[in-house]
Amino acid sequence: MTVRRTTRAPGRVDTPTAAPVPPPARIGRRRFAELTGSWRAALRIARRESRRFPRRTVLVLAMIALPVAVLAFLAASYDMAELTPSERVDRRLGVADAQLQWIANAPVGQDEWGEGWYTRDGEPPAMVTAAQLTALLGPGSRVTEVRPYVPLTLRGPDRDEDVDGRVLDLTDPLARGLVRFRAGRAPQQPGEVAVSPAALRRLGLRLGHAVAAADGSRAYTVVGVVEFPDDLGPVVALHPGAAPPNGPEPDSIWLADLPRPVDAALRSRLNDRGVVVSARHPIGAGSGTQRTRLGSISGSDTNDLSTVVLIAGLGLLEVVLLVGPAFAVGVRRRRRDLALVAVAGGDAAQLRRVVLADGVVLGVLGAAAGLLVGVGAAFAGRPLVEQYVFGARFGGYRCWPTALVLLGGVAVLAGVLAALAPAWTAARQDVSAGLAGRRTPAASPGRWLALGLALVTGGAGLAAFGATRTSPAVILTGLILGELGLVCCTPTLIGALARLGRVLPLAPRIALRDASRNRAAAAPAICAVMAAVASSVALGGYLASDGARDAQGYQPVLPTGHVLVNPNDPARQPTLAQVVDAARSQLGVSAVVPVQTPSCGTAGTGYCDIAPVLPPEQVCPWQPGDRLSESHRQQARADPRCRIRESDHFGGWVAPGVDDGTALPLLTGADPATSAAATAVLRAGGVVVTDPRYLHDGLVTVRVSEVDAGLDRPTTARDFPGYALPRATGQSRLLLSAAAARQLGLTWSSTGWVIGTTTAPDDKEQERFVSALRPFGTLSLSVEYGGAPRDMSPLLLLLAAAAGLITVGAAGIATALAAAEGRAELTTLAAVGAAPAVRRLLAICQAGVIAGLGSVLGIVAGLGTDAIVLISVNRQYASAWPIPDPYPFLVPWPALGVLVLVPVVAMLGAGLFTRARLPIERRLD
Repeated sequence: MTVRRTTRAPGRVDTPTAAPVPPPARIGRRRFAELTGSWRAALRIARRESRRFPRRTVLVLAMIALPVAVLAFLAASYDMAELTPSERVDRRLGVADAQLQWIANAPVGQDEWGEGWYTRDGEPPAMVTAAQLTALLGPGSRVTEVRPYVPLTLRGPDRDEDVDGRVLDLTDPLARGLVRFRAGRAPQQPGEVAVSPAALRRLGLRLGHAVAAADGSRAYTVVGVVEFPDDLGPVVALHPGAAPPNGPEPDSIWLADLPRPVDAALRSRLNDRGVVVSARHPIGAGSGTQRTRLGSISGSDTNDLSTVVLIAGLGLLEVVLLVGPAFAVGVRRRRRDLALVAVAGGDAAQLRRVVLADGVVLGVLGAAAGLLVGVGAAFAGRPLVEQYVFGARFGGYRCWPTALVLLGGVAVLAGVLAALAPAWTAARQDVSAGLAGRRTPAASPGRWLALGLALVTGGAGLAAFGATRTSPAVILTGLILGELGLVCCTPTLIGALARLGRVLPLAPRIALRDASRNRAAAAPAICAVMAAVASSVALGGYLASDGARDAQGYQPVLPTGHVLVNPNDPARQPTLAQVVDAARSQLGVSAVVPVQTPSCGTAGTGYCDIAPVLPPEQVCPWQPGDRLSESHRQQARADPRCRIRESDHFGGWVAPGVDDGTALPLLTGADPATSAAATAVLRAGGVVVTDPRYLHDGLVTVRVSEVDAGLDRPTTARDFPGYALPRATGQSRLLLSAAAARQLGLTWSSTGWVIGTTTAPDDKEQERFVSALRPFGTLSLSVEYGGAPRDMSPLLLLLAAAAGLITVGAAGIATALAAAEGRAELTTLAAVGAAPAVRRLLAICQAGVIAGLGSVLGIVAGLGTDAIVLISVNRQYASAWPIPDPYPFLVPWPALGVLVLVPVVAMLGAGLFTRARLPIERRLD
């Protein structure tokens, strides 16, 4: 508005003149001053309110600070565990000047820290030795060899234990810098070792005790206790004289003591010999392309990052929904104060600032408390996290300031978002009703219901689209939109239920009425329960379906319960009689047969590919690895010759073997009659297959080709009398008779044993069996458990427990706030003669409304989300070839069982912790 004024002068006509208008900069400063003054006043009011209601303040602070503390603990622990380049070099070098590692028989290139390398073209260098390295390093240099990994199996008090061995001379100062001595001294001869504290505990040892190798070949005396900062697990430090002979291999490194720093020329000479150098200071000025640690963010990394951000968004939404009821009740209690602010001239924006200031103050306090607790717990619990989580010592004490600032900002944002809806409600309240202390009737405009339904529909469609594109980020975005839509619909649903509650008894009727009247507090609590339960049910249903799909596509190797034993060292293995004795004594069975594997004869030049050949009429025109058009995929799915399951394609290798019928029953699980018929064919010089497609006119064509013989590799194909097992368990096999193998020019040898058992042996039985045969050689066991589906029950129960904890917490918070809000009504009930048990029953019903309604909505939303995702994924694979196994729709009953009991637990808790005595605020004398 332009203000005009008139001036009068003698002899002049009155003319209106415009008042001077302040410049725009002055108007901006004035507006800024008014805004800052309004926020200062609002923050002072919020600080006063937090002191007036300490219980509500502590409750909100706890809900905001708890996730902040957990994330701050993780951030600080991760930052301390992530070593800087100088810390990594100190850990690798100790007190040495450089570390040298022979990589390959080729020249190499490396980055400036020696952490990344690549081979270069050039004349292949010869293997290097310690003497050659010393000559390359120049006069005054000295090296000591360290072998960082030597597998050891030592005898423990109860069973044999696998530990990591390291060969290094701890009497040498260069190697001694890699460890921290806890007790004792360094090993000085081959029969002495130093062990880590974890190995000391696991093996039940003390200083001076003796420990023997599992095969009884050697015995050692423990003379020292050392700690390797990079590995806090069971580690044994061996004297160089106790290690097995070892030439220059990629697992050998040398620590070097140099008279001068490593320069680019020395690095080049060593790289030409295939040696990578790690010096204490970076060598040369490496470019960004040479530094392996400076990578670019790929598409998958971006997708993972967006997924993490969206999961964090779901967590933030959960915190906002849990904290929102506390702010809503606070606004209810301050109706009169806010009305007085409006009467004194405060506009709607100032009323919103007064309520939003509560969120800012409590968000700042919660962020500060959470950060202090999280960082303090990370520093205090650092030794435990190092030992039991990371298994290595951390670097310096750090707390990742950038992440902490971000967490603090998110905490303040959570407080502001939680106060946003109550602030909007406070700005629109009736001033006269607020001054009189009257409630304004709750209203749920139709536009919120329409918006909620639109968000639910759009979120479901977006989640389905993301499922077809297998994009977790898009799926999570759809879930968030769907949950926000349900949040918008919940107040209307609460109002509808309140109208239906007229036929209920007194306590549930009052509980539903209070939930309807206090929708600003009840709706967020119900939505928090719904969001937690929906996420748990949807994820649980997907995991259950994925486990069932994996079980459906699983291909067993052997019949259920049978054990395949393979020697790790073919030159040192037990005999059949020794394996039978161990199986009889430790597993209680004696059905043991050797497994004979064919190979090329002595004239062969490489690995033999021995496989049956499909007859032409059984060959699919398309191969599984071909890129087919949509029309060709449809033709392949319709062609009987091409009905190949995706799981069959990836496990379609045919295992060859040589047998006379002895191993056939244990390998295939064939019944006695079938085994007798197959054995007769084998003894007649034929072959047996477990896939009937390879049998044509009573014959099976077998092809042998030498894979590594080059382009002109010799190939042999012959027809043999064949037999196809009608029902075979395990992988597809080709069993050759000895006569057939000789005709193909093959030789065969025993590569293991198969043990037939009725039930799969447990871990203790397997350990005893291996221990019994360890003096004759080391073995590896493969036990067939029948392809049982993955046991998802623990994970499903964990998800349900997390959702249940949120449900109980939200119900408890909402019930306590409702009790505080309805204290006057409880006084009225006491005045009219209501029994004391009415208050407890009312609390039970209020908890039941929050937990029960939220759980029902969450289960429905979770199952619907799961169904949408699974249907979309299956439709995406509807035209794929090879044919993938579909995802079945399974209800996660373990999770649902827990979630159904949670509302009952919440109601019982509300009844247990609620005082039955009704309050009496006033007495009439």
